[in-house]
Amino acid sequence: MNKKRNSRFKRASRTRAHIKRLGVETGIARLCVNRSARHIYVQVIAPEGGKILACASSLEKASQDAKNAEHTKTDLAKHVGKLIAERAKQAGISAVASERSGYKYHGRVAALIQSAREHGLVV
Repeated sequence: MNKKRNSRFKRASRTRAHIKRLGVETGIARLCVNRSARHIYVQVIAPEGGKILACASSLEKASQDAKNAEHTKTDLAKHVGKLIAERAKQAGISAVASERSGYKYHGRVAALIQSAREHGLVV
């Protein structure tokens, strides 16, 4: 495995362990973000048991319709952030801890989390 990818996995495991400890103590769900070269995926995961409470991605029909109107991957990530905020509210989740899977808080990941904040999700 190359050094960059190995470093990302180390960061991800440290962050995930910390958030899991907090989740068990405080009962807060985690917002798990994953991205590929083309798409971005996000899930709200329950603090105990790891059950997925809400999810959104750029592969969905609603996101694909938005993709035709929006031109960049960052704009698409903002749309996915809006979707996850709405779906988390419907599931009764108002606050989450951000788990970025080792990715830096920059670019598409930052746009997604900021958009979720703007639409009422406490991150």
